[in-house]
Amino acid sequence: MAKKGATATLMTRASIVLVLILTIGFGTVVLRLGYLQTIKAEDLQQRAVAQQLRDTTVSAKRGSIYDSNGNILAQSISVWDVIMAPAEFEKDDLKSREIVAEGLAEILGLDKNDILERTYNTESYYEVLKRKVDVETKNELLEFRKKIYEENDISGVINLVENYKRFYTHDNFAGSILGFTGTDGNGLAGVEYQYDEELSGDAGRIVVVQDARNQPMPYQYEKKIEASDGNNIVLTIDENIQSIMEKYVRQTLQEFKVKNRGCAIMMNVKTGAILGFACEESYNNNDPFTVASKEKQEEIDKLPENEQAAAESAALSAQWRNKGVSDTYIPGSVFKMVTASAVLSEGLNENNKHYECHGAYVPFDGAGSIACWDSSGHGSQTLEEALCNSCNPAFMQMGFQLGRKKFYEYFVAFGFSEPTGIDLPGESNSVWFNSPGGEYGMGLMDLAVGSFGQNFKITPVQMLTACAAIANNGKLMQPYVVSHITDSTGNVIKTTEPKVKRQVISESIARHMCDTLEMNAVSGGAKNGYVAGYRIGGKTGTSEKKIDENGNPSSDYIASFCGIAPCDDPEIALLCYFDTPDKDINYYGSAVAGPCFRNIMSEALPYLGIEKIYSDEELSQMDVAAGTYTDMDVTDAKRAVEENKLKPVVVGDGTRVIAQNPAPYTVMPKEGKVILYTDEESKKQKVKVPDFKNCSMSDANYLASVNQLNICIVGTSLEDGKSYVKSQDIEPDKEVEPYTVITLTFNQDNNIM
Repeated sequence: MAKKGATATLMTRASIVLVLILTIGFGTVVLRLGYLQTIKAEDLQQRAVAQQLRDTTVSAKRGSIYDSNGNILAQSISVWDVIMAPAEFEKDDLKSREIVAEGLAEILGLDKNDILERTYNTESYYEVLKRKVDVETKNELLEFRKKIYEENDISGVINLVENYKRFYTHDNFAGSILGFTGTDGNGLAGVEYQYDEELSGDAGRIVVVQDARNQPMPYQYEKKIEASDGNNIVLTIDENIQSIMEKYVRQTLQEFKVKNRGCAIMMNVKTGAILGFACEESYNNNDPFTVASKEKQEEIDKLPENEQAAAESAALSAQWRNKGVSDTYIPGSVFKMVTASAVLSEGLNENNKHYECHGAYVPFDGAGSIACWDSSGHGSQTLEEALCNSCNPAFMQMGFQLGRKKFYEYFVAFGFSEPTGIDLPGESNSVWFNSPGGEYGMGLMDLAVGSFGQNFKITPVQMLTACAAIANNGKLMQPYVVSHITDSTGNVIKTTEPKVKRQVISESIARHMCDTLEMNAVSGGAKNGYVAGYRIGGKTGTSEKKIDENGNPSSDYIASFCGIAPCDDPEIALLCYFDTPDKDINYYGSAVAGPCFRNIMSEALPYLGIEKIYSDEELSQMDVAAGTYTDMDVTDAKRAVEENKLKPVVVGDGTRVIAQNPAPYTVMPKEGKVILYTDEESKKQKVKVPDFKNCSMSDANYLASVNQLNICIVGTSLEDGKSYVKSQDIEPDKEVEPYTVITLTFNQDNNIM
């Protein structure tokens, strides 16, 4: 058999190679196709859809925030995004472009040339011109759109997409509680931040089909998935109580030129619900990125330009900070209610033990002498008297009765060793002693000064919660500001249940402490917080700061007052706290924070429906209301005045009363004088109001008598010589009718720490 030639052999090999190449090549293609159609199919399908569709988020309507009575405090109002569709213009229609650009520029306050340039993006159906325009602007746009359609046959070019804007019903109200939202609608502070997830809802979507050039196709090719509205928050805050508290905190800040803000917090002692939380100087919730204090802004404006941005940022951070939750402070003498409770609970006051005060005290061998605020000393006193005297030497003795271990145990038991857990952001914890080698971190000097509330730090809300525990039969409650959450249709989906953390002291000890705090408000150092007719209990505090807000040594003070009402069955606790009042005016808790406490309670307690029960002494001094004596015979009018326990003063020669002063129903003191005019000439008489400020009770009565005036008393005035006139409701030198009633506000004249 003949052998194959070289050519045939070469052809055979070439064929084999070709077959192999084709086999491998097609096999690879087939395998690749199989891989793409099976393993990669889902991924490729998603990528294809992504290329064909454009997804635009539709904002959900943020839930509203209500006060405890259902009043809206924060809500999202409808606004609109303005969308232009340049692809709807005819290619060479220059006139329509000019009409649309000019009209939109005028309505939206935008640059006409910029809008005109964007009309030439003819492949786009979705050009956002302006976001979040109000309803007035929206209506203008609708009218303009209607006009250009009717007059110029221009349609489909202007579209409006609903959006939302956060609105607070009161510009400067409960700022530290409510907080605010950012430009993206997310909560940045307060309840808005703490409950952002509940308030936000679920965003919707607008899915738009894109053409081969990745441009949106006309609106008939889009799909809208509706957003789900956020849930609503109902607070424990009462709008009326909050307004009362903010009013008097601001008043105190101004009167005493308080440098570093102040706050007042009111709690329902039986539930832990916060009824009011006034943290001033606050900010406008609708304009949170503007420095609220004009004085602070003026200081910033005077700085070099390169320093202004940092200073403004620091000022904004400070005004957003919730002082009652995020700041720690040295509590001072208000803490004495805790030390006294511990001593009573440990049975260390048996046989009515007495504590000696000679104006100063050496707490242990080798220690320096620590002075009492009263350098003359208080002598021998019971625990209850020591609290009413706010005697530091007595409380140092109590501290050493307890010892460091027990003192720390009660510090923990009253909730000071951990945050309260209040549902507000940024809560700080206490700052305890840190003495190396000391027992429980305390040296002996720490125990001495800690017993009267110095040299450790707590938050205001921790102090209020501890006071509320004493008022609540010894039960420590969890404080909270959100009562319940509802969905967008009003159904309750979550409720905050009152939570008892633990029993701190017994009911009997708590009862004893409430009685002692009441004694302090009636006849002790807390009289400036007393409200006639209500069983008020309280304790003042004047603490040395030691270190200022910048970490530098300080000789400034914090003035506070913490109390409860009514003491026979406590319902509310209130803490008023002011950081760095002007020392040249007054810095004592009794003078600065006490009147603020009293003013808030005097309005809040009647509003809450708490009944007045007057003591016999108060009833004896109770004011009465003038009757109506005009058109009466003089003799009958005099008799009617006297029956009202008032004194008549007849002026003129007539036989009938033609006018009177004070007017009918005016509240005035018993034995006050009512002038009865009997002719026109007698009505012309006027008297000048004297300056009552800083007068004692007897001096005020004398001035009123010689100037033919009546006075009505507000505040502490029962013990003459121990109180003074702080303010009067009619300014000095004003001319008024004889026996006009001048309301004088008295404060206790003491500097109790």
